Amino acid sequence: MTETFRLTRLANGMRIASEPMPHLLTSAVGVWVDVGTRHEQAEVNGVSHLLEHMAFKGTETRTAKQIAESVEDVGGSLNAYTSREHTAYHARILSEDLPLATEILADIVKHSTLDEAELERERKVVLEEIGQVEDTPDDLVFDLWQETAYPDQPLGRSILGPPEIVESMPRSVLAQHMHHYGPEQMILVAAGKVEHDRLVELGERWFGDLERRPELPFVKGSYRGGDLREERELEQVHLVLGVEALTCHDPDIYTLNLYSAIMGGGMSSRLFQEVREKRGLAYSVFSFVNAFPDSGTFGVYAGTGEGDLDELARVLTDELAGSADRIGEAELVRAKAQAKAGLLMSLEHCAGVCEEVARQLLTFGRRIPREEILARIDAVTIDDIHRLARRLFRDPVPAVTALGPCARLPSHDRLTTRLRH
Repeated sequence: MTETFRLTRLANGMRIASEPMPHLLTSAVGVWVDVGTRHEQAEVNGVSHLLEHMAFKGTETRTAKQIAESVEDVGGSLNAYTSREHTAYHARILSEDLPLATEILADIVKHSTLDEAELERERKVVLEEIGQVEDTPDDLVFDLWQETAYPDQPLGRSILGPPEIVESMPRSVLAQHMHHYGPEQMILVAAGKVEHDRLVELGERWFGDLERRPELPFVKGSYRGGDLREERELEQVHLVLGVEALTCHDPDIYTLNLYSAIMGGGMSSRLFQEVREKRGLAYSVFSFVNAFPDSGTFGVYAGTGEGDLDELARVLTDELAGSADRIGEAELVRAKAQAKAGLLMSLEHCAGVCEEVARQLLTFGRRIPREEILARIDAVTIDDIHRLARRLFRDPVPAVTALGPCARLPSHDRLTTRLRH
């Protein structure tokens, strides 16, 4: 399925990747930069995200308004995001407008002026964004949980950064951070109706003059776990409970993703059925996997009323601890079907393909053929699932975070004991 994928490296080290989808009339194109929150020092936490915002606020030849109008005048859209590992700038356009989108992306990542007046305005926008997360406990609890799992290290810090750092961050810090946007740290990726040779020409034209830059080092993630409870006057307690799991390079990563789907990946999952359908303890309950090159976690989220908190905690820990003995073959078959269908559905859109290509190249250094992914999913056995569950909960050190009226949540020691298989 991925025979059409092509990859070219420019003389300066920048990679140009494409995956044509000739039946489409549109394209997705983006620049992914191997610089994210985990590359920040504590005193400038949030610089990657603030820089992502500032890249759209004017270049040497375009104002912020002209950047927006240039893409939207032809019916396209321009956006960006920051993660713990990467920063991405991407566009959706009609295929004939690919040269325009590529030139604009190059302009904003190479020639942003980081204007002082724009910076003062944009830091207020980011502070509002931070305030919005603070007012959204089911978002905030995940930031706090990440910090609980990885305390005092970059992998545990907020992507948005603390407000006191953002409101005082000088332009010089942003400029210094952008200096690490070098060709070997960037990938230009396009999917949809795109010709690879033409994309390489555009890449050479707009990025070929970039000089190599020093890579930003990062501290290896070290999971520690812990306990954080913050009393708030809320209608619900928002609870995240997780344990150390696998890196994205671990041979069992496909097993872990299927295990997560079985436990909390949909309406038929064990946690949804036990917590919501059978007991009515929560409206929202699900599991998740965070897999980095050097560390990883598995966890569950649920929100419940104060009176049901103890029962919810008991059900969650009982389901997780007993999963190695209870998960059956039919559940694995269903999880495999969901995983394969989800993969194939996501790749029907050029934006999804573009994102997947970039993520795989940055993380694994190669485009993983879909056939290989499907085969790896099919190869997982029920014994693999049971073995993984025992591995996760043989001697767990959980990270527990709760926001709301959480006085009835059992102690960390008690939760640890309940989780142990």
